[in-house]
Amino acid sequence: MAKGKSGAKGGIAALEQSPSHLLHRALQRALDIYVEEFGEAGITQRQFAVLAAADEREGATQADLVRITGIDRSTLADMARRMIGKGLLERERSNVDARANAVRLTEAGREALTEARPKMASADARLLKLISGGGRRATFLGLLRDLSKSADPATAKAKPKAKADKPAKPGKAHKGKKAKKKALAS
Repeated sequence: MAKGKSGAKGGIAALEQSPSHLLHRALQRALDIYVEEFGEAGITQRQFAVLAAADEREGATQADLVRITGIDRSTLADMARRMIGKGLLERERSNVDARANAVRLTEAGREALTEARPKMASADARLLKLISGGGRRATFLGLLRDLSKSADPATAKAKPKAKADKPAKPGKAHKGKKAKKKALAS
């Protein structure tokens, strides 16, 4: 069978059953819709997330924003630096922890967020319209929330142990201990 056939092992049929591939494709579509709504010069989706989180949690530390947005620490620090340079955010030492930086919206940041919210709502509505039926949309959002929560170490459930993590059978481990004792006694 030729490599390009959809029935080939690991081919197109496999991609159509791959959650990671499908999520990637869905993200590409979501970001395309976002750019269509915001335009090339608009704030990025991640900048929107940072502005919305900073607005929701006034004086949040950068570590708080990492947890809320899911953006990794170094990327968020770089984003915050650039957004401060654009006048969207301001940073100061946290009142709670002198080692941490608290981030606040500037007036320009608040205006950018106010302007962006209807565009984000429109992008979200367009994306959800691609899923038929209101019940399926609600289920889809719930599943996305579940996946998002699993990414947060504070809310993720303990992962099941891999086979290699299982304890050895009592008889085998016990025999090993006896053999070690005999070797030490010799």
